[in-house]
Amino acid sequence: MKSRLLNVLAAAIAVAIPVLAHHSFTMFDTTKQITITGTVTSFEWTNPHSYIEIDVPDESGAVKHWSIEMGSPSILQQSGWKFSSLKKGDKTTLVINPLKTGLAGGFLNTATLPTGKVLGNGPGRGPQK
Repeated sequence: MKSRLLNVLAAAIAVAIPVLAHHSFTMFDTTKQITITGTVTSFEWTNPHSYIEIDVPDESGAVKHWSIEMGSPSILQQSGWKFSSLKKGDKTTLVINPLKTGLAGGFLNTATLPTGKVLGNGPGRGPQK
């Protein structure tokens, strides 16, 4: 009986470790926020995380492609997002926590949609009401 309990406990831990690793945000520099403005190339409304793919011109006019991670659709809906909130070609401004590596990517804080509406990245992550 004791051995069976240990096996069940070991299996539960083995299942939990990938879940915890998946939800790690250590790749993002949460001490910094940057603002980027560009043209949406795709809005991926997918589980477990949604993404905004966006082309952002720099001061010289060179375009850099950014991949911005968001919460899940069910979390985003609580902040007013819809699968149709952004579409290819939309101009938008994003406030993000950048990747620690310095690569062109980050985790969304807020998005200003083409309509001017500002949406956060789930409850508690976004504009004050």
